[in-house]
Amino acid sequence: MDFEHRPVLLNEVIEGLNIRPGGIYADGTLGGAGHSSEILKRLSDKGRLVGIDQDAEAIEAATERIGRDERVSIVRNNYSELPAVLQELHIEKVDGILLDIGVSSHQLDTADRGFSYKSDAPLDMRMDQRQRITAADIINGYEEKELFRVIRDYGEEKFAQNIAKHIVQARAVKPIETTFELNEIIKISIPARMRQDGHPSKRTFQAIRIECNRELEVLSDSIEKMIDLLNPGGRLAIITFHSLEDRIVKNAFKTAENPCICPPDFPKCVCGRVSKGRQITRKPITATEEELKDNSRSKSAKLRIFERSNSQTRM
Repeated sequence: MDFEHRPVLLNEVIEGLNIRPGGIYADGTLGGAGHSSEILKRLSDKGRLVGIDQDAEAIEAATERIGRDERVSIVRNNYSELPAVLQELHIEKVDGILLDIGVSSHQLDTADRGFSYKSDAPLDMRMDQRQRITAADIINGYEEKELFRVIRDYGEEKFAQNIAKHIVQARAVKPIETTFELNEIIKISIPARMRQDGHPSKRTFQAIRIECNRELEVLSDSIEKMIDLLNPGGRLAIITFHSLEDRIVKNAFKTAENPCICPPDFPKCVCGRVSKGRQITRKPITATEEELKDNSRSKSAKLRIFERSNSQTRM
């Protein structure tokens, strides 16, 4: 099971988390434990790490990599359930949380998972294979207007309407079952002169995957909860890979830092909303030229970091 890809922005994440040797840290997207194994190296015997992933193969690979370590708890779950996971482990607060959002290198490289348009496989795309709904269910079950919305909004695809129309036409003949079948439909939906900018299926596959796993909804609903789990001075580090995710993180951090909704001409705040901390990164951290040479998958990665304040202060 190959989870040996170098984690993106590894040095930047480790530095950004500002790790305390005796602290408690949570990796909400454990994967192959690339980031987590480096966090562990910086923890003393009193430190603790909680690793979460919804993918059974990731849990297996991470467990194999980390081995038996009394400082580590590995749990199969979605990172949105971190509050409940910590409660079960009798942990009230943590000193740092990492989220590495989106599809993992292993998931993309495992052909039969159906994430990649480069391999012919069943249309699955589930990050958690206990989940009932697959990409095939979306492709064959959504109404045309819903397919259009998903492909347009989550894929930012110019030809979303045409792709949705051709999907509905094709599935009326027979169900669309494989990635290559979907590739062919997408290809005929996009004018030849417009297929020069990367693979024509890239944006649609991204959109269907996001919808299948409710990725943006889960991210949006989780950030405030993550901040609330931090000890004073604790940090939340989030890596995203496209503009939709980054926008959610940017806006959530901005609101957490300055939640006041009073009109700007009010002499003082009366809404009662208090700041939860500060953004460490006013602009996202991106990969260095050196990393880009060694790891092409870091090209679109953006890291943002938020630090919990020592005390809640009114804005």
